[in-house]
Amino acid sequence: MTKSPHTRWYFFRSLFVLVALACGRGVSTHGQSPPVAAQSDAASKAPADVRPGSITYEDVPYPYPVTYLPLTLYGQDVRMAYMDIPPAGHANGRTVVLLHGMNFAGFYFGGPIEALRNAGFRVVVPDQIGFGRSSKPIMPYNFHDMAMNTRALLNALGISKAAIVGHSMGGMLAARFAASYPDMTERVVLYDPIGLTDIRWSQPWHSAEDAYKAAMARSQDQVWQAAYANIQRYFPDAWRPEYEQYVRILYAPTLSGDWPRLAMVRSIYQQIIYLDPVVDDWAHIKAKALVLGGERDGQNFPQLAKHIAGTIPGAELVIIPNVGHVPHLQVPETFNRELLKFLAP
Repeated sequence: MTKSPHTRWYFFRSLFVLVALACGRGVSTHGQSPPVAAQSDAASKAPADVRPGSITYEDVPYPYPVTYLPLTLYGQDVRMAYMDIPPAGHANGRTVVLLHGMNFAGFYFGGPIEALRNAGFRVVVPDQIGFGRSSKPIMPYNFHDMAMNTRALLNALGISKAAIVGHSMGGMLAARFAASYPDMTERVVLYDPIGLTDIRWSQPWHSAEDAYKAAMARSQDQVWQAAYANIQRYFPDAWRPEYEQYVRILYAPTLSGDWPRLAMVRSIYQQIIYLDPVVDDWAHIKAKALVLGGERDGQNFPQLAKHIAGTIPGAELVIIPNVGHVPHLQVPETFNRELLKFLAP
């Protein structure tokens, strides 16, 4: 089985650099230039002005009002947070669903929401269970449940068909949704997806319990360093001070009295890439598809993205030059242009 540097990078760094920091080991920069001195200073010590944050992100600003869908999962009553944004001006009668990545939630999609609604789309942005403003149950996490919950949300909103756009972990979920529910998938965009290879036979297993213990053993400076490294890697050689807000969003809940619950939830769902690969889903996608991403999203993302596009029948491929893992934050005009071009009638 091919060992992918891109997949290794995102799997282990999406574990919040748990074991490496807890055991005092260094963290690789994945072939990128080390951050400049000012960034290194900012990343080394936890700032004193960050207040404890809610593990359900009530203190994190969202671009539009958040509503909740009640669900029962594994015998637990939970609620799924989402934004449902109507089109601005003339409605085109179509809906786009935006699926977030593992280290984010719906709050970071403000720019794409505006571009889409101004083009006449209704936009639905769920926070998956375990993320953002949704409930944080301790339970198994997998893409089948996430896809089913997303379908339940669309059914509750009276939406029979939508374009599904998934970023990072959301790209894996978008693949699972499109393969599982072809009748509901008008189009699908796998946007800088992770899980580009099946790593089960090339990487060692790390238990949730080990990850949880490692997380709880870290000092606050180590927690901050992990959060900073987790976000900084998304913008190779393109770090901006405003990106630190996403570091603070990751870090603030670790100061909360509810942090142990979130630490365990994260330790469980961060195994999803290993436990629930989607490499066999791509060939089963019937909708019109786009694989979209940044050229510098890992050492070999363009090659792996080309493989995905070649596996999905008729898929298009767009690689944005000199951009990392989150183009809609780094180069919003380019990202919005490519997305809207694909979604055009």
